[in-house]
Amino acid sequence: MVPNLLKDQTQIILDSIADGVFTVDLNWKITTFNRAAEKITGISKQKAINRHCWEVFSASICEQSCALGRTMESGEPIVDLAIYIVNSKGDRIPVSISTALLKDKTGLVIGGVETFRDLSVVEALKKELSNRHTFQDIISKNRKMFQLFEMVELLADNDSTVLLVGESGTGKELMAKAIHSVGHRFNGPMITVNCSALPDTLLESELFGYKAGAFTDAKKDKPGRLSLAQGGTLFLDEIGELPSLVQVKLLRVLQEKCYEPLGGLHPEKADVRIIAATNQNLEEMVKAGKFRRDLYYRINVVKLALPPLRERKEDIPLLIEHFIKKFNRLQEKEICRVSPETLERLMIYDFPGNIRELENILEYASIVCRNSIIRLEHLPENIRNNDRTSILFSRSSESLVKKSEKVILHEALENNCWNRSATAAQLGIHPSTLWRKIKRFGIKTPLLDGRSRKQCP
Repeated sequence: MVPNLLKDQTQIILDSIADGVFTVDLNWKITTFNRAAEKITGISKQKAINRHCWEVFSASICEQSCALGRTMESGEPIVDLAIYIVNSKGDRIPVSISTALLKDKTGLVIGGVETFRDLSVVEALKKELSNRHTFQDIISKNRKMFQLFEMVELLADNDSTVLLVGESGTGKELMAKAIHSVGHRFNGPMITVNCSALPDTLLESELFGYKAGAFTDAKKDKPGRLSLAQGGTLFLDEIGELPSLVQVKLLRVLQEKCYEPLGGLHPEKADVRIIAATNQNLEEMVKAGKFRRDLYYRINVVKLALPPLRERKEDIPLLIEHFIKKFNRLQEKEICRVSPETLERLMIYDFPGNIRELENILEYASIVCRNSIIRLEHLPENIRNNDRTSILFSRSSESLVKKSEKVILHEALENNCWNRSATAAQLGIHPSTLWRKIKRFGIKTPLLDGRSRKQCP
């Protein structure tokens, strides 16, 4: 009676678990099979019991690298391995499996246990998010970024000069490529000039080209970047580094649509669109006399300000997934995701290097990670030691010192039109955590609050 009672209680417990669970004996025959396993596989417990596990699952790793088999041989458990199984209808189901040894009271191994979680909904959501949150090659679901995407589409049919401003690593060159790709010049070339990478003596000749005999080593004509960009787009990155003489010549290009190569006698037509980018404050540079005022007004026709990553933290999970796929291809890895603790640590980090820094972090992690999940120990040391968990807000350290948590909460809610889901995503915290903080601080919300889908203007 007692053994049967314990067996019944065990089955009740297993049936209450949302994940599929089954056990096998030393002959690889299934001995238990819970209700969730029945639902995921489409196979009843009666049909599964006493059958070999590979007859029931037809998993993607059954033939060559059985996870449960590896655990039975080595004694080492496997956690959250992403694979596919085939259900009773012949459909491939993405699942995440974990395995462990099954022992009796004396510690003798009597079989193995495997749990598996259906990831079908997660995979479907990933595909939907991938389609909804990608503009050209830019990945985002941030409201400010959506506004930039709309502006880029409005720029498609004209050649207005665009100034991209933002911190280093925010994706200014990627945005420039998007502007070029959606515009009517997309069939033309896009030529990039990094104004800070070339010395002043070379920048002028690189930009405008030169004629044979213009100087001692000029044996033949050399076209400049302006000439190479004819019919397309010229992207001037770090335009704040342009020397004064080049600023004057660029001003003529913008005003008269022509230029003269070094040593040239006749002006040449400049049929190009100019996109400039900077991480400096050009207005302050104009006031300090370091940048020409007239050139500033010429390039500042349409200004697009790219937000730093700390102000669009809801994009971090999307970017993580994107970079994991990228480095899987480059390094022939099979990393499927980051652990919850790793995601939390990345969500509270300020990313002074923005998206470029996140990419570098994940490249490092993918190199040192030897399994399918990036965990805390795979992150660079400075990220692992960044344990500021008291306030999970996307604000700089200086701002956090100046403002109380309640004030920041209230401000974030207002900025998101009191939409709690959007606010929680921006702050990098769970919606239930946000709700508890609202209650704790006694923040009064309007009638149309977190459940409203009203969008900010």
